[in-house]
Amino acid sequence: MKYAINARKAPEAIGPYSQGTTAGRLVFASGQLPISAENDYRLVEGGIAEQTARVIDIIEAILAEVDCTLDDVAQTTIYLADLDDLEIVNDIYAARFIMPAPARNVVGVSALPMGALIEMDCIACR
Repeated sequence: MKYAINARKAPEAIGPYSQGTTAGRLVFASGQLPISAENDYRLVEGGIAEQTARVIDIIEAILAEVDCTLDDVAQTTIYLADLDDLEIVNDIYAARFIMPAPARNVVGVSALPMGALIEMDCIACR
């Protein structure tokens, strides 16, 4: 059976989807944008480093709602508006996801909602 996750410390979904769902032992976090903690209609201030950290913070909040942590993440997908940002993203990612690191996909995209530089989703196992 599938259940929606509604984390208070994560931005509300801006479309017809859930922040995340669970199905058995699996936890799915929807693609998260670096939305400001103060205003659900604005991105966090700063560049790719600040946006990457914020996206991971949001995913961490969604996972916490179902008693998971970043250590439980098995797979991530990162969408980047500029693949030249990957080195900075990798540095922040490596500091937040411990070894063994999750399996990962990185996709270069032409644009992201709200003009974001990064979006990330994940699958975790509890």
